[in-house]
Amino acid sequence: MEAISAALDTFGVSWPKLIAQLILFTTVYLILKKFAFAPVVAMFEERRRRIEEGQANAEKIKKQLAESEIRCQEIMRKANADAQRIIEEGRASSDALSQKQIQQTIADAEAIIAKARETVELDRNKMVAEVKKEMVNLVVETTAKVAGRILTPEDQKRIAGETSTQLAA
Repeated sequence: MEAISAALDTFGVSWPKLIAQLILFTTVYLILKKFAFAPVVAMFEERRRRIEEGQANAEKIKKQLAESEIRCQEIMRKANADAQRIIEEGRASSDALSQKQIQQTIADAEAIIAKARETVELDRNKMVAEVKKEMVNLVVETTAKVAGRILTPEDQKRIAGETSTQLAA
């Protein structure tokens, strides 16, 4: 024990000062833990949660887009089947009908196909525009949150433009 005490004295360690420094260090640590570390950890946790929400929203949007594509394909199949049925009916009744009535039936079938394609294309374009808009908003919001500052309108336009070009590619 004397050897340890002698070694500590050699290095200038004084028990009262060491204990006082330990108490002071513990006090400072506890104060920092309560007032500094906890809010920083909470802020990081909030950012992590928001990023996860953004990723979940992106996955949801991708899923909606895939479902929309499936619906569009189904509408196209149904429209093609209806058009083929109408064309076949027109051909079957061609013996009884005049050439003018046959042409009218074919025109009606083609109009149905064109209208169905137009409707599908409009729905698809609308869904893609909504997805792009939502992605741009998520990127701008996430960038603002991660950067930890309010983005200026110029920053928002720049980020929205970059995101739009990347989504278009």
